[in-house]
Amino acid sequence: MNMGGIGRLLLTMAGLLAVLGLVLVLLDRFGIGRLPGDIVWRRDNVTVYIPFGLMILISLILTLLLNLFFRR
Repeated sequence: MNMGGIGRLLLTMAGLLAVLGLVLVLLDRFGIGRLPGDIVWRRDNVTVYIPFGLMILISLILTLLLNLFFRR
């Protein structure tokens, strides 16, 4: 892979990450940021947030979309 190919790959990945970030911000504004199954642990100055519910929801949606688009 030459330098131009690597550059295009990095730009594509950055674009996908930007779109994913925008989707997550919009989901949070519509109240989907905290779902049942999410774990929030707070102690003093530390907050740990593990979004298991959101991970499962995104996994289901992506599985359905990928099966629709790449089914033979």
